[in-house]
Amino acid sequence: MLEKIKKLREQTGAGMVDIKKALTEAEGDEARAIEILREKGLEKASKKAARETQEGAVVSYTHSNSRVGTIVKLLCETDFVARNDEFKALAVDIAMHITAMNPQFVRPEDVSEEVVAKEKEVWAEQLKEEKQPEQMIPGILLDKEKKFREEISLMTQPFVKNPEQTIEALINEKIAKIGENIQVGEFRRLEL
Repeated sequence: MLEKIKKLREQTGAGMVDIKKALTEAEGDEARAIEILREKGLEKASKKAARETQEGAVVSYTHSNSRVGTIVKLLCETDFVARNDEFKALAVDIAMHITAMNPQFVRPEDVSEEVVAKEKEVWAEQLKEEKQPEQMIPGILLDKEKKFREEISLMTQPFVKNPEQTIEALINEKIAKIGENIQVGEFRRLEL
């Protein structure tokens, strides 16, 4: 049992007591224990989401070809966490992701109605050309809008280093581990 606890601690960074409880609940199944820890981490993250973030770091990342780079402002609650190596590594990972994936907005709800309206015109025309039944078009447009908003928003994009995890899930995992609210303030991506 101690070996499993050590292994999961290295993988997740969670506390020993939390790992032991998760392993007990999962009846020794390591994969299920990790899932339980993630769920609890998300629970912790949602409780911390309302806390104010006035500290943080501004971090940059430049791709190896020196033709594209990103500056990101990652916020946290205290200067202690802002100086933490794990927090800084998270900021660099997010900047690297932005450089690679080129999101346009932080969250899906940040996408302007103007941008969505232009896309809806194109989609509606495509659906008419495909001869989709008229009564189905509004539902299809809603699905396309949701997917579009998620694709161009940082928080809902699959993390470039681990496509099974979104940026939001990555941040929530760090919130659970570090114990403070963490928010993406803003970012700028520059490309030649």
